[in-house]
Amino acid sequence: MGTRAMLAGLVLVAAACSGGRSAPSDVAVPVAPSSPSATSSPAGTSAPAPEPFALPTGPGTPIVRADGDAFWVRDRLGGQGWRLRAANPWGQQLALPVLRHVRRAGVDWLRVLVPERPNGRTGWIDAAQVIVDTVPGRIVVDLSDHQLRRFTGGEVAADYTVGVGRDETPSTTGLFFVWAQVAYTDRLGPYGSNALGLSAFSEVITEWRGGGRMAIHGTADASDRGLDVSFGCIRVYNPQMDALRNVPMGTPVLIRA
Repeated sequence: MGTRAMLAGLVLVAAACSGGRSAPSDVAVPVAPSSPSATSSPAGTSAPAPEPFALPTGPGTPIVRADGDAFWVRDRLGGQGWRLRAANPWGQQLALPVLRHVRRAGVDWLRVLVPERPNGRTGWIDAAQVIVDTVPGRIVVDLSDHQLRRFTGGEVAADYTVGVGRDETPSTTGLFFVWAQVAYTDRLGPYGSNALGLSAFSEVITEWRGGGRMAIHGTADASDRGLDVSFGCIRVYNPQMDALRNVPMGTPVLIRA
């Protein structure tokens, strides 16, 4: 659980929760000017070679953001590409966790998690076309124990007892990430104080608007804690969910049995 790889008011996510009911830094490399200038290398000498692309080495999980209005994603290296919007329906910039870095034919490719079905879907992105950063922590949800733990800097920053999916509408397991951050004014509503929309989808609910997307969201009902009560979402008691408002976009979320 300590590895980096373990890593739709909320209409799309909310619809999926109601129903009545697992690594690199992109640094812009200066391009040598095409014509002589005061900073050009003297005649007869070679300009310094640009530093090779490298992943961040510090704590946290590498993520990528689009350098424009979309990502260009390939399901496999050398395969056809497809366009993934860079923002969710609330205009929030997506951040995709990086799982792997390879270099082929002089191109640095990053394998990333994408917020589309099937669950756990990944794709390859040219590192030169994105901005690479890191997020400082991760979330781990243990369904059998009804526990949600937030890790920051390798340490447990929060440990909450939560409500999870019922047997007939279970919470999907796997490695996902935070896809949306939505706050609510009605703390007594079905989604509590706020929600973290996930890249995960229910495996049994597909017809709801938003396709059955899952979320970690608040609840005003303290008795939800420790029970199998939801349509697949993770329910966190409001006072504790308040503390998760600042979880960054792209934060890895591991949900395990």
